[in-house]
Amino acid sequence: MEAPVPGRSVVGIEVPNDRVSRVSLRAVMESDAFAAMDSPLAIALGEDVAGTPIVADLSTMPHLLIAGTTGSGKSICIKAIATCLAMTNRPDQLRFVMIDPKMVELVRFNGLPHLLGHTEVELDRIGRVLRWVTHEMDERYRRFAAAGARHIDDYNEKAVRSDPSQQLPRIVVLIDELADLMMLAPEETERTICRIAQMARATGIHLVVATQRPSVDVVTGLIKANFPARISFATASQVDSRVILDMPGAETLLGKGDMLYLAADAGHPVRLQGCYVSEAEIQRVVDFWRQQLPRWVSEAPWESMMPAAGVPSALTSQEEDDLLQQAIALLRNRETISASYLQRRLRIAYPTAARLMERLEEMGLVGPPEAAGRPRRVIGGEG
Repeated sequence: MEAPVPGRSVVGIEVPNDRVSRVSLRAVMESDAFAAMDSPLAIALGEDVAGTPIVADLSTMPHLLIAGTTGSGKSICIKAIATCLAMTNRPDQLRFVMIDPKMVELVRFNGLPHLLGHTEVELDRIGRVLRWVTHEMDERYRRFAAAGARHIDDYNEKAVRSDPSQQLPRIVVLIDELADLMMLAPEETERTICRIAQMARATGIHLVVATQRPSVDVVTGLIKANFPARISFATASQVDSRVILDMPGAETLLGKGDMLYLAADAGHPVRLQGCYVSEAEIQRVVDFWRQQLPRWVSEAPWESMMPAAGVPSALTSQEEDDLLQQAIALLRNRETISASYLQRRLRIAYPTAARLMERLEEMGLVGPPEAAGRPRRVIGGEG
């Protein structure tokens, strides 16, 4: 219900159509509105209730937050955005960093020349990938300072005159499920994403983040403050709608692409039917670019930050010392402690927690193992 209709003294009631019509990505991309969008990061979002194509510019958002329940169209929206950008930009103009903890959605883009490396699906690697993005952002700012440039367009314009090979491509980071990252390492994930969102716009780095659980422990206030442009598909409750849009309404959406789009410069969301792109269409786009650039190999620049092969969960001595200090702090005011407790509180793997328990025992801070897996006694507890 729209009460009142803007500019008129009437109340509007939205009624769904009897027949479902599919909004294709191609139809919106061939519209006059998309052609008039003079931007390399123009994206096709869908059609409004009147059938008018709606497009947006990712560079002015400058980041996009997407939420919705399972099956509401969230992943298809991300794939449509990626396909739209791949069709309008060359690999030397735009690069993708794709993160897909669900392992089934963005892996379809593996082999696309625009993609840096491959779609990252392992949680223990994703944190380092995001850290690489922050390092790339800092490196670009250093380049801008040396060249006297304010933003990426200014830098590239100067680079063309001196050395065209120094041009920097834009980077779009697509994260298909934020909740998994927030459960694994909430503080680091929030800090890294917020730092990128606050500073990366001038360097040509943009975030598109989606989650199926728009609760306050996933979409925190700090994350929301840095993502003014948001899309909400159907949510499970009015509380979730308020978290993502700051107002109710998303809980009454019909699903299957029905969404509310809140632009960064708008005070009220617009209801749209999102674009649909099939798996076959995505595969044809990937195959086309691979035929055009058969020798284009996109290596993952963050591989040097990954742990050595064969020991994916190994920690450096400095990291383990830091964890040990945190474990010692947890001993205060406790009478007993266990490896599983350290695992939960420090969010580490069980082998690492067991090693910490052994080191605590060597330091004389905890007692020997108890029978039947009982927690160990803290020596000098409650102090």
